[in-house]
Amino acid sequence: MTEPEVEIREVLVGYGDDIESAVTAPITVDVPAGGRLAIVGPNGTGKSTLLRAIVGQLGVLGGVLRVFGRPVDERSAQFRRDVSVVFDDDAYLPALTVREHLLLVARAHGMTQVSEFITDLIEEFGLTQRQHALPTALSSGQRRRLLLAAGFARPRRLLVLDEPEQRLDSRMQEVLARRIQQEAGTVVFASHDPALVGACADEVVELGER
Repeated sequence: MTEPEVEIREVLVGYGDDIESAVTAPITVDVPAGGRLAIVGPNGTGKSTLLRAIVGQLGVLGGVLRVFGRPVDERSAQFRRDVSVVFDDDAYLPALTVREHLLLVARAHGMTQVSEFITDLIEEFGLTQRQHALPTALSSGQRRRLLLAAGFARPRRLLVLDEPEQRLDSRMQEVLARRIQQEAGTVVFASHDPALVGACADEVVELGER
């Protein structure tokens, strides 16, 4: 059998030091290469916490978590190259314009001849008129689109998105859904949007209160 791209076995996650501080019940799910896993549930049930564990920003409190067949290690340069992450953080460089930021992301991950690619990405995410603006001059929705564009601006094997539909209008939600559907690699995303989940996920894990 093919090894799952993301393997989650009886995993407990939380921000404390022991299983008593876990915010979820044990979670078990496999995500095959090219799979689309949606994580759903009310606020406070651990969706973002689980995503941060998958990308190595948090350790697990119990169980086994493997990505690409190995224990998660954010210190690994190969792991960081293979995983593209978009959380609800303002993870941009404030001194760079929209276009400069996306060019830097693409080139820093080994892409070449990227000018046209970035132009198309900027247009797709509705930022053409703001491509020479600094992030601090953007609206909240425009900054969200910048972060999403950055997530798609680099090579990746696994794409992890935390409630990517936030602050997007209906047209951008369609762009996002199409992007996830067309993604060549594996996608794990948390969402409150049933339409996005229904359009994109081939498996859904619902988290509830522990």
